Amino acid sequence: MKRRWLGIHVLALLGVLVLAHGCATLAEDEEPDRPSGAAASRARAHQSVGAAHLREGRVALAIRALRASEELNPQDRWTQLTLAEAYRMKGLNVDAERHLHKALVVDPTFQEARLTLSGLYIQIGRYDAAIAEAQLLIDDPTYPQPWTALTNKGYALFKLDRRTEAREALTQAVEYAERYWRAQLNLAILDAEEGKRIDALEGFERVLELRPGPLGAAEANYRIADIYVSLGNRERALEHLVAASSQRPSGPWGKRSEDYLRRLR
Repeated sequence: MKRRWLGIHVLALLGVLVLAHGCATLAEDEEPDRPSGAAASRARAHQSVGAAHLREGRVALAIRALRASEELNPQDRWTQLTLAEAYRMKGLNVDAERHLHKALVVDPTFQEARLTLSGLYIQIGRYDAAIAEAQLLIDDPTYPQPWTALTNKGYALFKLDRRTEAREALTQAVEYAERYWRAQLNLAILDAEEGKRIDALEGFERVLELRPGPLGAAEANYRIADIYVSLGNRERALEHLVAASSQRPSGPWGKRSEDYLRRLR
């Protein structure tokens, strides 16, 4: 779940990268190496191309364009963030972390980079570090989406088997944003892990009602099917496995659903 969960969040962020890459990073008197106007313009062009490649899944081309952007303007925080996601998608987590730290050196208040760093730490199993980064955002009164940081924190606490604290964080996330499906999904997973199968079913159905997209829908359907199998309702399980495997793209949950279907039929 770790890679899928982080990927959905960051890919959603990529939609704003092209629009945001022109934002100021450091004040002029704090940036002695500010590129010339022509160099900055070329850097923005490379960054836009790189972000577009990344949205389309052309990761190698994205990295090439983003490296060119970084060479022209290493002080652009959005270039550093987009490079971090590109390296993460290639499985190069050390490089991803390095570029997230670069983004935060350029702008220590860069909330998107801090949330992404928290998510990366979840992906690589550094749960205490993930909680620490998320908490900085939770405590920041200027952060406009505390429910995202609370969801990161809750998931990391769950992985540390601190379930009471995890439920508190995830419940608070839902109180902030009832339609934030990632928090709802993680609450349902927590219910399932604790044997609260009916509560979990209701939670996963709620996720589907929120239209999480094909990857999230595939996971929710798979988990619903697994609960129905445990309840002895094979027919309902098959319905949800078919729904999960028919999602395009369905990712790893679609593949797992296809395997499950073969075993049940």
